[in-house]
Amino acid sequence: MSPTPSFIEATKPTVMMENTNKIFSFGPVDYIVFAIMLMVSAGIGVYFGFFSKSKNTTEEYLMGGKKMKTLPIAISLVASQLSGIAIMSVPSENYSFGIGYMFMVSSVVLVIPILNYIIVPVFYNNNITNCYEYLQLRFNKWTRKLITGTFVVSALLMLPVFMFVPSLAFAQVTGINIHLINTIVCSICIFYTMLGGIKAVVWTDVVQAGIMITSVVLVAFLGVNKVGGLGKVLDLAEEGGRLELYFGFDPRVRNSVMGMVSGGVCLWIGHIGLNQSCVQRIVSLPSLENAKRSLIITGIGILIILLFNSFTGVIMFARYAGCDPILAGIVEKADKMVPFFVQDIVGHLRGMPGIFISCVFSAALSTMSATLNSLAGVAYFDYIKPFIRHTDARANAIMKLFVVAMGCYCIAGGFLVEQFSSILQTILTIIALNTGAVVGVFTLGMLVPRVNGKVAIASIGVSMAIMLWIIGNAQMRFKSGAIKYDPLPTRIDECENYNFYGLIQNRSTTLSSLENTATSTSEPPPLVTTAFGSNRPFSIYEISFYWYQVIGTLLVWLTAIPLSYVWSKPHGDEKLDPKLFSPIIGRFLDQQPREMESMPLKTPHPSLAGENLKITFSPKE
Repeated sequence: MSPTPSFIEATKPTVMMENTNKIFSFGPVDYIVFAIMLMVSAGIGVYFGFFSKSKNTTEEYLMGGKKMKTLPIAISLVASQLSGIAIMSVPSENYSFGIGYMFMVSSVVLVIPILNYIIVPVFYNNNITNCYEYLQLRFNKWTRKLITGTFVVSALLMLPVFMFVPSLAFAQVTGINIHLINTIVCSICIFYTMLGGIKAVVWTDVVQAGIMITSVVLVAFLGVNKVGGLGKVLDLAEEGGRLELYFGFDPRVRNSVMGMVSGGVCLWIGHIGLNQSCVQRIVSLPSLENAKRSLIITGIGILIILLFNSFTGVIMFARYAGCDPILAGIVEKADKMVPFFVQDIVGHLRGMPGIFISCVFSAALSTMSATLNSLAGVAYFDYIKPFIRHTDARANAIMKLFVVAMGCYCIAGGFLVEQFSSILQTILTIIALNTGAVVGVFTLGMLVPRVNGKVAIASIGVSMAIMLWIIGNAQMRFKSGAIKYDPLPTRIDECENYNFYGLIQNRSTTLSSLENTATSTSEPPPLVTTAFGSNRPFSIYEISFYWYQVIGTLLVWLTAIPLSYVWSKPHGDEKLDPKLFSPIIGRFLDQQPREMESMPLKTPHPSLAGENLKITFSPKE
């Protein structure tokens, strides 16, 4: 007689725990590979902290003296976008919901020209090293403080996640307590970031990027070989619905092509071009041409590596097309599928599990170190410097202490992150709270001359308030069951062919589970919004979270444009510096006849703490 479903569910965790050591083997060679990666990262920090001949100035600590090289910066930018979340969660996303996420990755092709010809030139033309300084020059100090605050809050929410995800992978393959490894690796990241500043961040990124690229590409190729070739991978993926795409206009469909592309454009603009952790590295290059070349290389690198990473999810599905490890009770949830797949594919190769874990941690370290470095700079110049007597030595000491404090916070935050069910969805929802407002206000400032500071603040407030309301209501609908993102169907009827180290006890168990699922589907379907459609009346609270950045951006524009006619200043009362606008707009402003011009008076240091000083003069005849 077949076991009952309740008996199956009760015994799954016990079976998983008893067989963990049989599945995952992390040998001495793997530990050595992992330790070498950590020691190299720490060594780079020691070199730039104690042995480099650099000056002990804030410009050197935060921007490398504006003498950084094009290729290392490009590699560093790629590495910071390939966070541990991307390495672990992006393949899981494609495994569960199909290849739609690849369109979000591909949208970076549209973003690089926008950055090169609309956004980054403004930073160079105004000698800006803190992107939020632009908002003070263009609007007022309150706009800068508001957006800087959203950056700080977003970073505080994200930092614990950056390190916890790779710690999850390490715990999966070794059995070591997840919080212990989180503490050890966070401490090493704090160490080299605190000592070496931006140079240590960039050069550790270069080393870590090499590990990431090697691991991602190798796992993809070996996975295809394990399945039986690319043709078989695509055939099995198509049969399982993983290659199906939705080109319609219903925003409630989780992975629609339109939602992925438009959401991806806003996401990449916000992440690369308008996030201080990336802008700080871009403007550390000596010229705009260097920055443009670096961004082109960055776009190509992101496209290639993340497409490989996304396709790994399709390969994972093809590998387990007849026996889903999650449904079979071998793997707890989708976010833990990648380490299982890697161990299954390359676990027999000595050192490869160590390389993969090093890859995941490298991705996390690169993102975390860059965020810590830029967050320390923003916190000091915006919130600490106005209240103390500034010297370079004192500034560097305070920023280093801030890095240590934030690292300790990351360790403690791991206990909260452990409760998340879907890491990628959680992250994109957190980001959406401010990314749309940030992209909206920066693009307004660079493209719409008539928008003033009062309008900018109002539009940011409206955007963030409405987005908070939408996201809050969406979370309540998730909790009530009105929205339910179940993944695409999987099978476990061929598990006897997989030999998962005895974890699948017998076929009758799996068949009884399938029969139980089949009988439940005969009931009338409930009113629910799923990942692939909805039978409920349309509600904005049920739209896919991939649209959140787009809506946030549109809300800023839709609020600001009408208000700019209500709160506009009298004609001739305010003159605009063409350099504060994108070159495509600034050239028209520069051609306009002006009797008087009000120009911002630049200070020697880029982080302006007080009000803009203005100097008024008559142009030459």
